[in-house]
Amino acid sequence: MRRGGQLEQVELAFETWGELDAEHSNAVLIFTGLSPSAHASSSAADPSAGWWEDMVGPGRPVNTDHNFVVCFNSLGSCFGSTGPASINAASGQPYGLDFPVLSLEDIAHCGALILDHLQITQLRCAIGPSMGGMTALAFCLLYPQRARHLISISAASRALPFAIALRSLQREIICSDPDWHHGKYPQEEHPVTGMKLARKLGMISYRSALEWEHRFGRERVEQAGHTDYMFTAEFEIESYLSAHAAKFSGSFDPNCYLYLSRAMDLYDAADHGGSLRASFAHLQLQSALVIGVTTDILFPPHQQRELAGLLTDEGIDVSLQLLNSIQGHDSFLVDMDRFRPVMADYLCKLDSGSPCDQSY
Repeated sequence: MRRGGQLEQVELAFETWGELDAEHSNAVLIFTGLSPSAHASSSAADPSAGWWEDMVGPGRPVNTDHNFVVCFNSLGSCFGSTGPASINAASGQPYGLDFPVLSLEDIAHCGALILDHLQITQLRCAIGPSMGGMTALAFCLLYPQRARHLISISAASRALPFAIALRSLQREIICSDPDWHHGKYPQEEHPVTGMKLARKLGMISYRSALEWEHRFGRERVEQAGHTDYMFTAEFEIESYLSAHAAKFSGSFDPNCYLYLSRAMDLYDAADHGGSLRASFAHLQLQSALVIGVTTDILFPPHQQRELAGLLTDEGIDVSLQLLNSIQGHDSFLVDMDRFRPVMADYLCKLDSGSPCDQSY
């Protein structure tokens, strides 16, 4: 592991769509954000909708008619890949806080291991939204010859103090829950309250005040004020946050969340050369697409401009797209009307055999 320690055995969960061409030259690797699994899109093997269903598939922007698409569950996560919730063979118990310090470079390295397993020497494109965008950049810095193109979505070369502060508070909330037990909680007794509160804070940072003003206004919950508890949810926005928090707290392991969250804070592309410029000098990309959202408070537009500028300075053909979505950082998951055309236009131009679909 990049920051010390080691894992004797590692499982990596991944899914693929499309067919690998004879030259093994049409592979696209998707690095996920903090919470998704490897199931980016439906398939014959798993027909359930994926977390990026509208983006990945036949005739979609990440077109599986022309590309062999791979998406894997990050090291440190809890959806099939080894993480703090996995059983440590040495103890027979979950790793918990015995799991080594996780870095995004470790996750990027696992991406390279999967490519080795699939006998793919070089990617057509590395793609990543949010944490995945940072990991995709880490991959390109670690393995400069293994990707020809890069798509970074709502990401950056390093986290801002504002984003670090938010994630720090989320972690503190989880660790302050009495049921956390310093990471040794029973599987049936997760620190649910801590996870719910951390998720609510996360949702506040993932979306925008403008969206919620349009979407909820000051609408009241229908049954508000009909309980003995004085501070029950009164507004629709409160109910919305509670519903998302309850869903997330029941599906994601708290220790995995802590490790992945911290890995985002620790990542700094400058570590690969002593400065951002020195690090980016190692890149051998032919082109890159950098997408940001004007209402994103975690990775704001000026970080997208900085990333695009650093790539351009190295002679890389860069397209910078700042989208006027009101849905904040989560726009890449929900505002398909803005994201699909940008992604489709860039990706179809990478392969002359993939005509642009003007329906987007």
